[in-house]
Amino acid sequence: MIDTVEGMSVLADDDDNLKSAAANGIELPQGYVPSEDEPFMNPLQLAYFRKKLLDWKDDIHREAKETLAQLQKEPLQEADATDRASSETDWSIELRARDRQRKLINKIDAALRRIDAGEYGYCEVTGEPISLKRLDARPIATMTVEAQERHERNEKITRDE
Repeated sequence: MIDTVEGMSVLADDDDNLKSAAANGIELPQGYVPSEDEPFMNPLQLAYFRKKLLDWKDDIHREAKETLAQLQKEPLQEADATDRASSETDWSIELRARDRQRKLINKIDAALRRIDAGEYGYCEVTGEPISLKRLDARPIATMTVEAQERHERNEKITRDE
C-alpha cells in the first residue's frame, strides 16, 4: 500500500535495507566505521554508506507515515478561531518540514544511484575524494568542503549583484 503526504510516497512495508543487503551481498561487521587506513570507497565502505542512506530514508518514511496517520486521525475541529489558527500554523510547519524531507529523499536516491554507478564519494566539481568524515556527517554530499565553500561564495556574489 502506498500513501502520500504532500507528494511524498510512503511505502507501507519499506524493507529497502533487507533488499540492499541481499543485493550487494556484503555484511558489515558490527560497529564498522570507514577508516582512512583502507582503500577509498572499497566495497565495505560503499555498503556502510548505502546502509546509512537507506536507514535515513527509512526514518523519513516512518516519520511521514506518522504525520499522515496523525492528519487522518485528528482533523482540525477547534471551535475557537484562535485555536484553529494555531493548529493550522502547527500543521503548516509540519507539512513544510515533510516537504523538505521529500526533497531530501530525492538527494538520498541520487546518492544511492552514485553508489551503484561507482561515482559515490568523489567531488562532482574536482573529481577528488570527499573526506570520509564529511560523508559520514552528510552522506548526500556531492562536493569536497573546499569546492562547496567556493560554490557558496560564488552563489553569494551572484545573489548580491
